[in-house]
Amino acid sequence: MAVILAARRTAVVPKGGGFVRLSLEALAVPVVRACLADAGIDAVDEVICANAIGPGGNPARRIALAAGLPERVAGLTIDRQCAGGLDALLLAAALVDAGRADFVLAGGVESFSRRPLRFLTDPEGGEPVAYDEAPFTPWPARNPRMADAAAALALACGYTRAAQEAWAVASHTKALAQEKWPEIVPVAGLQRDAFTRKLTPALLRRAPVVAGTITRATAAVAADGAAFCLVAADRFAVSGALHIIGGRTLGADPEQPGLAPVPAIAAGLAQAGLGADDIAHAEVMEAYAAQAMACVEAADLDPALVNCQGGALARGHPIGASGAVLAVRLFHSLGVGPGLAAIASAGGLGTALIVQR
Repeated sequence: MAVILAARRTAVVPKGGGFVRLSLEALAVPVVRACLADAGIDAVDEVICANAIGPGGNPARRIALAAGLPERVAGLTIDRQCAGGLDALLLAAALVDAGRADFVLAGGVESFSRRPLRFLTDPEGGEPVAYDEAPFTPWPARNPRMADAAAALALACGYTRAAQEAWAVASHTKALAQEKWPEIVPVAGLQRDAFTRKLTPALLRRAPVVAGTITRATAAVAADGAAFCLVAADRFAVSGALHIIGGRTLGADPEQPGLAPVPAIAAGLAQAGLGADDIAHAEVMEAYAAQAMACVEAADLDPALVNCQGGALARGHPIGASGAVLAVRLFHSLGVGPGLAAIASAGGLGTALIVQR
């Protein structure tokens, strides 16, 4: 059974903010080195890094080299969009459990600020056409904008704008109540998530509508950040380590990606021999308030045990890193009992991780 020995992250900073000039390596390397220092080791067998919107070129390899890891560490970069950072941990656990590695650094890094411009070439020789994001399904009619899908989910579940705003206010309020964030590695002088604020009624009223009842206040802001965990074989477990006792990634309806974590959560809990009422603490992605609300309700989780120190609405959404941020938060906030991290991804994907200290 694989264990998590250390878990660290940068602050999460909205695009164009304090991380605007930082490369993927500059974001990730301090986090990688902090994980190694926390565990008291200086080398690993592999680095698995999620990255969704970067320039390519295998960022995991570049990060491994920039961090001073041995050249034999090949580095593996994955793209599962929002779920990638959590999927990196599941891949690391699979390598360790199969006896193919003793230590794996797994997580994600994303820079919205430094994302490259993308163009589709014209096979007839015309001018290239710029595009913002790749399609997530082969069918245009079943490839909704994420905000539109969240708005449809809110409508189907009967979540009013006010209810979604209340969830967002709670997320920011809980995050503001934390005096220290021990998991954050100082980068560019930032030691707290930069977006967290007091959401006043006036701010909520002025928030632009994104789609339906979704506003800028109830949708996570695009952001930069990095998060990594050190996954190891259980014979290296020490006091404070988290045992990975379950985890699944499953596909679901691509037209309603917000609910995709629900079957993944059920499968992960079944693998661990647990039920939803056994979960002591959960970190659930808040790409949209409506999406988080629907997942918590459909998975039968206790809302009082979810995102107890705030969620992505109070941080931001560095796509490839967001799942790993959830795992890092879980590592530093879970007490006694099993913990859950869960995230939805474009294309109708859901990932869940079950751990116990």
